[in-house]
This record gives sequence, structure tokens and C-alpha cells, in this order.
Amino acid sequence: MNNLTDFLLKILNTNNIYIVNFIYTIACFLLLKLLLKILNFINKKVSLSEKTLYTINKRNKTILTIIFFIVVLCIWQTNINDFLTIISFISAAITLTLKEIIYNYFCGIYIKISKPIKVEDRIQIDDTIGDVVNLNTLSIELLEVDNNTNQSTGKIIHIPNSKIFSATIKNYNTAFKYIWTELSLSISLDSDLDKAKKILLKTVSDNEIIKEIPKKMQAEIKNSNTEYRIYYNNLTPITYTKILDEKIILTVRFLIHPKKQRNVENMIYETVIKEFKKNNINFA
Repeated sequence: MNNLTDFLLKILNTNNIYIVNFIYTIACFLLLKLLLKILNFINKKVSLSEKTLYTINKRNKTILTIIFFIVVLCIWQTNINDFLTIISFISAAITLTLKEIIYNYFCGIYIKISKPIKVEDRIQIDDTIGDVVNLNTLSIELLEVDNNTNQSTGKIIHIPNSKIFSATIKNYNTAFKYIWTELSLSISLDSDLDKAKKILLKTVSDNEIIKEIPKKMQAEIKNSNTEYRIYYNNLTPITYTKILDEKIILTVRFLIHPKKQRNVENMIYETVIKEFKKNNINFA
């Protein structure tokens, strides 16, 4: 290291050790960046799932970042006091001019440590709904989900990490991965109410996706009870009835995975329409 330092000082025709240390730091940064790209390239060639590949690449980036800071500390160790003095002045200036960026950075650290949200979670921040596809040092990246259709729009939304403290955040997957949803339909007052309710409830209860959920939900509630006080008296589908504007409103409530909601609703509506026609039940 000393020989290399002397060599650089001769080439640069200077006795300023800070310039040399700065060059070392830049070289170290570029070298580790190159190493990260090589590791990512190698990982792509190995047969891994997309989720595993994403996790490994994130882990490699974290490890190499830690190595970079250790190496920088070693480079500047002989001038550490002067270096810290310089850094303190620079930090004060940066803090004043880039306080929002710094705030987002530390919010990002909080997110990674406490994990209020994770990659693949479906969340809602204010009026924006989306699936978390990446957690950066400065922002949360969401694959936007349409509020009406519950399906992806294909748009990536970048939300500042500081929103974790300043906005209302709904996480669809924190305690368990299923949510309650309701479907409503209207039938005429002269329709056979009992038959309509039986058709609607049977259609939902017999759905291949829905009927497996109560058992899974029970296990997830049991696992989450150490952190959350959550309980339900009923986990199976149930129907409700009310009369409004001279028509009968039938509502069925059931558990579903949010990412499968629209497809399941489509299957239920199509089956109910066919069964109502067969049984002469009229929609209002």
C-alpha cells in the first residue's frame, strides 16, 4: 500500500495524501460496482427462481456496501481525524441542502429493520394501491393496482420512504394474506329469496379457491396471535339481506387473496347469472 501510494504521488506530482486517498476510494467504489455486476451476471446464468435471484442480488449489494465502508475506513485510517473534520463540515452542508433525501434514507433503514412492508406485499398509501416490487434506500417502488378492478396497470410508482411516517398505510399481507370482500346483487321483490340465497352461498362456498381458505386462515390467525390480537367468529362465506328502493339486495361476504379477487368475482357472477336464469329469479 505504501509503495502504491508513493507511486501515485510521483505520477500525480504532488505530496497531498488526501488526493491519493480520494483516488483509492473512487477506485474501490468502481471495483466493487464491477464485482456486483459480475455476481449478478453469474446469478442470472444459474437456474434460480425470480424471487431467489432478487433476494441474492439484494444481499450481495448489502454485503459489498459494508465491505466498501470498511475499506474506506482502512484507506483513511492514518488521516482519520482530519478526515472526520472534513466529513463533519461536508455533512453539515449536505444536511441543510439535502435534508429530504437524508430523511428518506433513514426512513429506508427503518423500513428494512422493522419491516412494516416487504417486497410482494400489497399496500395502499393514501389513495395509491400497489404491489411492492422493490425497496430502495430512498423510495418504495409499487406496481400500481387499479382501485376498481384490483388488477395491475403496469405502471411503476415511486413513493418517498418518508411516507411511512406521514401517510396512512394499509398492508394487505401483514398479519395474513387473505382479506374480506363482499359481492352484492339486486333481485326483484317477487323473486324466491330463499332459493336465491342458497344459489349465491353455494356458488361461493363451492368455489375451488375460496373453499380452501378458511382452514388456511385459521392457521395464519393462530401464527399471528403473538403479535396481533385478531380473532373472527366465522371464517366461512355468509350472506346478508336488505331491502332498498323496492328491491332485495343480497350480499355475500367471503375471504379471498387480493391478487385473485377479480378472477374469483368473475367466476361467481357468471355462475350466479346462469343459475338465476335456470330458476326464474329476476334481477332488479
